[in-house]
Amino acid sequence: MSGSHQHTPSTHGRAFALGIGLNLAFVAVEATFGFISGSLALLADAGHNLSDVLGLVLAWGASVLARRKPTERYTYGLRGASILAALLNALLLLVAVGVIGWEAVQRLGQPAPIATGTVMLVAGVGTLINTATALLFWKGRQSDLNIRGAFLHMAADAGVSLGVVLAGALISFTGWMWLDSGVTLGIALLILVGTWGLLRDSVNLALHAVPANIDMPSVRLQLTQSPGVAEVHDLHVWAMSTTEAALTAHLVVREQPMDDSRLSHLKRLLHDRFGIEHVTLQLESVAARDCRLLASNDAVSPCL
Repeated sequence: MSGSHQHTPSTHGRAFALGIGLNLAFVAVEATFGFISGSLALLADAGHNLSDVLGLVLAWGASVLARRKPTERYTYGLRGASILAALLNALLLLVAVGVIGWEAVQRLGQPAPIATGTVMLVAGVGTLINTATALLFWKGRQSDLNIRGAFLHMAADAGVSLGVVLAGALISFTGWMWLDSGVTLGIALLILVGTWGLLRDSVNLALHAVPANIDMPSVRLQLTQSPGVAEVHDLHVWAMSTTEAALTAHLVVREQPMDDSRLSHLKRLLHDRFGIEHVTLQLESVAARDCRLLASNDAVSPCL
């Protein structure tokens, strides 16, 4: 997430459409040949690819919702839909891991013969399609959690499909049918590893944690060292979406008030250095600060 290098939701509209179309077609082909060849690895990869298609649909839908204008009820608009989509995408992938792993363990004790030539051909096509889809999201992977998730999952799928090709070759050479289930468990492990970071980051954003790319001590230092600022308190930074952050803070200013130009300059610094899009600063005089502290300590306030 970075405000200084953002991509608007519409930027990736064509990438989402093309990625979803390519992967839906491949899921149908892969599932069909998985049943024909008897390969659990192909069926597992088809299920995973289908969950990625659902994830792409969720991310695309969230990007469309994020463009909705604010209303009296949703004063920030629906930007937070992108965070919910990332979280739901991660949860769907975890369910897929459980299903794939369970089926692989069940079949590990009773390996069945598979058509290795068919498996290798279909998985090879999958490697090309997943690689092409991942490249569609290459540019936006560092600025949006949803785009990063799409890129990482497609890239992982390309590696998984390549692994299925290698497994088919090993089975053909060694005759070890259990390798099909072994590769399936490897697929499940790769999905789990790739999903963990997405789940962690999306949960953090949903809980209004400071986005990972923003250094809170540096933000506080930037505000504290601004001319005329004596103290900073009630500083909060949180994600409004997977691409936008907001900040609120109380600035205790010295006798000379901070004018509009200095405030505007400070907001530009916060945007350019930390990618914080929405900044709200409340100014408080040193005298008002002292009165507040006395009141909080139950002392007789001299400000009445």
